[in-house]
This record gives sequence, structure tokens and C-alpha cells, in this order.
Amino acid sequence: MDLFSALLLRRGARAPRAVRSPRSGRSPLRGWRLRAVVFGAGCAVLLGGCTDGASGSRAPGADEDRGTPSSRAADGGRTVPLAATDLQNAYERVIRQVLPSVVQIQGSRALGSGIVYDSQGHVVTNAHVVGREKSFKVTTANSEQTLTARLVYAYAEQDLAVVRLDRVPAGLRAASFGDSSSVEVGQIVLAMGSPLGLSSSVTQGIVSATGRTVTEGGGGNPGGGTGATITDMVQTSAAINPGNSGGALVGLDSKVIGIPTLAATDPDLGGSAAPGIGFAIPSRTVTAIAGQIIRSGRVTDSGRAALGITARTVLGNDSEPDGVAVVRVRKGGAADRAGIGAGDIITRLGGTRVTTVTSLTEALARRRPGAAVRVTYVRGGDEKTVRVTLGTL
Repeated sequence: MDLFSALLLRRGARAPRAVRSPRSGRSPLRGWRLRAVVFGAGCAVLLGGCTDGASGSRAPGADEDRGTPSSRAADGGRTVPLAATDLQNAYERVIRQVLPSVVQIQGSRALGSGIVYDSQGHVVTNAHVVGREKSFKVTTANSEQTLTARLVYAYAEQDLAVVRLDRVPAGLRAASFGDSSSVEVGQIVLAMGSPLGLSSSVTQGIVSATGRTVTEGGGGNPGGGTGATITDMVQTSAAINPGNSGGALVGLDSKVIGIPTLAATDPDLGGSAAPGIGFAIPSRTVTAIAGQIIRSGRVTDSGRAALGITARTVLGNDSEPDGVAVVRVRKGGAADRAGIGAGDIITRLGGTRVTTVTSLTEALARRRPGAAVRVTYVRGGDEKTVRVTLGTL
């Protein structure tokens, strides 16, 4: 069974409640689900923000004993270590530079976030934010004026979309994207967006892990995931709440390293939010897909491998998932060229056991188009293995 699945947030969902830590002795991610973090429309839109003032407590006089440099704060004489002051200054600098490039996107049924991609008014966001809609209202961080925008293209396979402002306002600032392949675990990051409709909000955390492969739930509607399997996702402890989808995950160098997309929930806790576990689409994927959409109006090279089939999960005698049945084969596609046909049941791709459509998709997501791989399938009770040259998604 795959590790992740999406729990979709429906319109009218309540704000997430605080949840307890996982019980000791259980795998910290086992059984947790993911939800696309787009927020139902109709909420009050307020200007919000977040400042970080957390610091570890220490015994009185510890600064003096250790000789730690300190500065006198302007709030009644409290002494603040210079390291904390420097970090606060770094946060403020990043927010000043990046937050004006983060917008709020509202359709008729849902609300999310977006990032100004260029000076021509292109805004990149999640495909599940736009859903099937074509026109949107957009509010920038430095103006209360509502702008209108239209969909350029939504690429559900990577849960990315580009919209374009009908009118580019003066002073519109494009964000600067960094190289997500150089992101390090432990790196401090800020998440910017419109959680619960609170525009221009900022939360802080670290990069918890990189290279995650995550599968969303399906639906294709505003507020629901697209069913995409996304590779190389950045896991972060920065709070990601409904409405953050499509916003910015930013390093202290003011470079966008990802787009917050999914938040984990724990079904053992009634589907409540699992604190400190969120996922962002890496900036390298964002810039590759958005660039193609802007240049061509569509995605011309996904860089993702495919078999060229429509499939469904089948159950074994024990009622557990036991393979993927081919429903339809695209003529001339990878499976068709290898002789795989409708009715065949795929059980293995390369060295990976295939039990569900999700596990097959995740196995393909780790490969490139043009790669050769051995595929095992069952036809009429007989097991066969063929060599398949993978096509493009």
C-alpha cells in the first residue's frame, strides 16, 4: 500500500483543530493522509501576518555567565540575544522582499494563493486551486484592489496552473525562484499565503525532508486534489493550512524553493491536521512546467514517464489490492508497443511490486521517458514479463 493519500478539504470545512502527538511506538507517518490546502470561498478576507518570537528559556544570568552578546530591546528593557535579533531581521527582510509577490486567488467556489511569476502578469498556482474554473479575482499583498485574471492552462498531472492578470498594476513584483535541488534538510523556511482566507500570512519552520513522492486524492474540483503523483516534494514543518495552496515556500535568501500544496492529516485523530507535516512542489518542477505553459499555452515536455494506459486497481482473493488491470491502451503508446493489452493485470514494474494504480504511478514517477523497464503482467492466468520503453506522460 502507498504511504500517502489525499484527504480533500470541502467547502465549509472548519479551521483545523490542535491535535496531539502520534502515539509512541507507531511509525510517525503510517496511516496519515494528505489534503489539498485550498479554502472554501465566502470567508472574510483579512490582512494578517506572523512574527516569530520563540526562544529557549535559560537560567537568570546565563547570558552574563557565558558572555553572550545581547542588545536592549525597545519593549521596556527586555534583553534579546543578538542571534535572535539577527534572525528576526532576516525574517523581516525576506517578508519585505517576497510577500508583495504572493497573491490571493478566489474563484466562485474556492480560495487559494499564487505567486507572481513575471512582469507580464502571469501567476503560478496549484491546479486544484483553479479547478475547472476559467476566471478569478486576484488580490495582491500591497493593494486592497481586486484584479481579474483568466486561466492560461492547468496541468493536473503535476497539480500546477498559470493564470494571467487582465491588467498588470503598477509596481507588480515578480518573485525570484531558487534551485530546489540545493535545498538542505534543516534549512529555515517561511510559508506565505492566505491560510483560512487570511491574506499575506507568514509561518516559519524548517525543511524536514526532501525527495518525497506524494500522491494526492482525485476530484479535479476547487478544494480537491487532482490525483497527481508528485516527485521530489519538499517536506516542511512550516504550518500549511487551507488557503495556503499555491503560495510560496521561501528560504532566507528570499528565493522561492517550492509551492505549498498538501498538508498531512491523521485519520486516527478524526482527520484532524497533523501538525508540522506539509509538502511543497519543488521550484525546479514549478519553473519547468510554468515556463512551458507561458511559452506554448500547454505542457510540451513533462519529463515524466508513462505506459500509455488507463487502469484500475484489482483485488485479490483476500480482498486486498493485488494488481492493476489495464482498461484501455493508447494506440502507439509504450504498453501498446510492448504488446500489453486491455484485460492484462500488471503486477510488477522493474523491481517494484505493483498492487494499486497509485503504486504504479509512483513507480513510473521515479523514471524518465525513454527508459527501458521490465513489466510483469498476468494474462489468462499466465504470468508474462516484457521489456517496455517508457513514453511521456
